[in-house]
Amino acid sequence: MPALLIFRRLRRGVIVSLASLALAFAGLISFSGASHAATQGPCDIYAAGGTPCVAAHSTTRALYGTYNGPLYQVQRASDSALQNIGVLSAGGVADAAAQDSFCAGTTCVITRLYDQTGRGNTLVYQGPGGTGGADTATNATTETVSVGGQKAYALYINPGNSYFAYNSTGGVPTGSAPEGEYMITSGTHANNGCCFDYGNTETDHHADGNGAMDAINFSTECWFGGCSGTGPWVQADLENGLFTGGSKAWNPNQVSETSHFVTAMLKNNGTTQMALKGASAASGSLTQFYSGALPSGYNPMHKQGAVILGSGGDCCQTNHNASAGTFYEGAMVSGYPSDATDAAVQANIAAAGYSTSTPFTPGARLALQATSPCCTSDYLQHDTSDDKVVIAPVTAGSTATDKGDATWIVHAGLANSNCVSFEAANAPGRYIRHYAFQLHLQTDDGTGQFAADATFCPKSGNSGTGYSLQSFNYPAKYIRHYRFTGYVAGDGGTNAWDTSSLWAQDTSWLTASPWS
Repeated sequence: MPALLIFRRLRRGVIVSLASLALAFAGLISFSGASHAATQGPCDIYAAGGTPCVAAHSTTRALYGTYNGPLYQVQRASDSALQNIGVLSAGGVADAAAQDSFCAGTTCVITRLYDQTGRGNTLVYQGPGGTGGADTATNATTETVSVGGQKAYALYINPGNSYFAYNSTGGVPTGSAPEGEYMITSGTHANNGCCFDYGNTETDHHADGNGAMDAINFSTECWFGGCSGTGPWVQADLENGLFTGGSKAWNPNQVSETSHFVTAMLKNNGTTQMALKGASAASGSLTQFYSGALPSGYNPMHKQGAVILGSGGDCCQTNHNASAGTFYEGAMVSGYPSDATDAAVQANIAAAGYSTSTPFTPGARLALQATSPCCTSDYLQHDTSDDKVVIAPVTAGSTATDKGDATWIVHAGLANSNCVSFEAANAPGRYIRHYAFQLHLQTDDGTGQFAADATFCPKSGNSGTGYSLQSFNYPAKYIRHYRFTGYVAGDGGTNAWDTSSLWAQDTSWLTASPWS
């Protein structure tokens, strides 16, 4: 008998012999659970640095660790109904599934981005039915992204789309008061049209002179000429010009930012100095393009305190926005953030896990590695001796059969295409499904019950590591290993495998390269 099979059966024997003992002494013995670090968002970091957010917008995630309200609003074409899209949990990623459900069978647009600060600086599209004007709202489904392994949607702005907010009591800096801003945008979607901005703008939709704006611009627009490279660049729109540094002359320290996800930062103390920074939003540290004096004629600033997204300040009451760009998240703060605060915000952004895809793309082959301290060499696999799904070690020296047992093919969820189902790589047509809460490998019988039992929704790892796989038809339960056997388990309950001890680790999995 193969050694691995003997090992599996020995472990299963231990399960059976200890099961009643574990139940009998439940409550007498306790194990240390997962240590959950407090969630923190960019606005928490800014506040800690003494420069609190006065406006915070995103279609992808909460920008405060405790934020649990709506991120944005969509409107569907079929009946003009509106729906707010919130987060999956406080401080978490957008609930893209709620948008998918609401917009199924029709199209949707994003009509507003809610201000997460609670100050009322909610961005509304600049068009009929919005804040007024000639523009329209963006399509809600043009770009799908992954944030921490979970699906989200971008605000994908084309010419003719833009957003605006003004609240006289909203706390956005005015006059020469210091201010900082950042946004996450995309180096793969930009043009030279005026003007893809996020930040402080005029309240009257007119170009009101030097210093009336203080907004980040991200584009290939070369306002004063003499630009080097092809862009797009992180620039400052201070009204009557896009500045790459402290003058109309080209700043040689500027570089094109072509990553799919780009962090763009601008800070301006309103009287003497400003700084421009940028980086890949997926990894790495900030590059400082400029830090120095304000351009001549912009000292002091004359900010008016409205907020713009996707257009210049003299848009869009009688004209259309000409710019293109993508917005994922951004914030405006009161005060001039320190370099240390800027760096901490960038680290938070990089850790958020922006990517263009997830490891659970249909058609992908992968292995699922346990993360609990006991079992980091173990992988989820089907047992050749029966139809149970278990965890057991796999190494480069394992047999081809054992490697195949621990390799899974990802499919769109049999019951919901926003989730996934797992087919055995070496047993075509057989999928992981739960029955009486235990995991089995069985042939799809075409029933709705099987489809629901075999569908799982990837989420960020419950322990803060990897991914957790939520049962589609029992949303409070996740794929868990317990005593080396696979279950769908809740965090607490009457079943032995629902114990809260180590639940977070036991339900968190790393995606690994397929073994076969």
